Amino acid sequence: MERHPQEQASSRIAPLSRLPVFFKIAGQKAVLSGDSEAALWKAELLLAAGADLDVFAGGVTGRYDALGAKVGAGRLTVHPRAWQAGDFEDAVLAIADAATEDEAAAFAAAAKAAGAAVNIIDKPAHGTVEFGSIVNRSPLLVAISTSGGAPVFGQAIRARIEALLPSGLKEWAEAAREWRPSVRKADLSPGRKRRFWERFAALALSQSQRLPEPSDRTKLFGEVDRLSTASGGNGRVSLVGAGPGDPELLTLKAIRALQSADVILYDDLVSPEVLDMARREARRICVGKQGHRPSCSQEEINRMIVRLSVEGRHVVRLKGGDPGIFGRATEEIDACRKAGVPVVLIPGITAAQGAASALGISLTERNHARRVQFITGHSAKGALPDDIHWASLKDPSTTTAIYMPRKTLVDLRDRGLAAGLDPEMPALAIASVSRSEQAYVAGTLASLPHQIHALDDAGPLLVLLGDVVRDYALGSAKAETRQAG
Repeated sequence: MERHPQEQASSRIAPLSRLPVFFKIAGQKAVLSGDSEAALWKAELLLAAGADLDVFAGGVTGRYDALGAKVGAGRLTVHPRAWQAGDFEDAVLAIADAATEDEAAAFAAAAKAAGAAVNIIDKPAHGTVEFGSIVNRSPLLVAISTSGGAPVFGQAIRARIEALLPSGLKEWAEAAREWRPSVRKADLSPGRKRRFWERFAALALSQSQRLPEPSDRTKLFGEVDRLSTASGGNGRVSLVGAGPGDPELLTLKAIRALQSADVILYDDLVSPEVLDMARREARRICVGKQGHRPSCSQEEINRMIVRLSVEGRHVVRLKGGDPGIFGRATEEIDACRKAGVPVVLIPGITAAQGAASALGISLTERNHARRVQFITGHSAKGALPDDIHWASLKDPSTTTAIYMPRKTLVDLRDRGLAAGLDPEMPALAIASVSRSEQAYVAGTLASLPHQIHALDDAGPLLVLLGDVVRDYALGSAKAETRQAG
């Protein structure tokens, strides 16, 4: 029975405990009450963002004396008295370090009545906005919030991000803001405009330790000229390996492709967690292909890849595992090249590698396994292939990974034994590699076809043959369902 591609609705955003926004406060009035170190930090933050800040510090004003000259373009006025209801007029934001719940409630009520957003330091129940930890590469900003639940955890996350974002990205972000009007004037299509900014981001991230140079501008704006005068749809195709299921096994290059995709054509074996890594606006079309089950025809998939890319889209063909390992990559590459569509192949962690990692084994061992081979368990017709080289499976120094063998494992065993394979050859079957439902059974070539009935038949199955799984076959390795992650 044949299936046809089915477009899926984009995943909806999960519930948010807070709405993350960036507040443009430059030139607008803010009110701050308090004279503590925490209040001083909030004042410094507001002035750095350009706010016109009125501070009500009671009788203690000296703490703020040097602040106006220290930071930002904001205006600072310090009042040597407590706040009054009229002080909130025209304020867009009001912050207080209140000593008591009653004081916090009174401040919040007066500020809200005037229409200001409210933040009460360390008393979030009274406020309407909260401050997170900040990574400052302005105009590039990253803010981290734990919704008031774990500030120290948020600070730890900030420290990790600080280490990942070189300080040079500040200059690149400023260059992007400066160059944006010129890109807009080029009147590029949305797809080509995104293509330009993807190339800008790639250059910025690769050269982030130095300032943007004139040659960078020349290179990038030469790309604007090329894109604005290019004929045809300027689409492209990326054949991307999704790995065995765990999204943490995706390569950085695969994630970048998913984040820049206009359309994603994905297989049934691609996990939902991997799809969640994709650009939210991308169209998602399931072109499921599974052995012995209704599948979309390869010819229809090829036509869809070409049609969508010729229309000017970045098409990501997302395949479980590695597209070059039993992924029919050659047929899709040939279709793209015949149509004149640029195509790249982005490798992924293949199932055999994922299984070896999950089980804590090596596919090669110096004294036992000097060669690894991948074979498929079914042909284009769905049966066991007729051209299996049985002598290579007999080689005791070889590890064999058999892909998609669920329906043909009995035939493979029987024909293998008839060809002289050792019935006691160590064998292991692992289902849903690297996913939460991952499970395996181990035994021998003779016993394994009967043992796989203990595994869920919904997930992909891989079989490993050879001495590297001997500990599992003999029961000396701990037999359990391994949880991903």
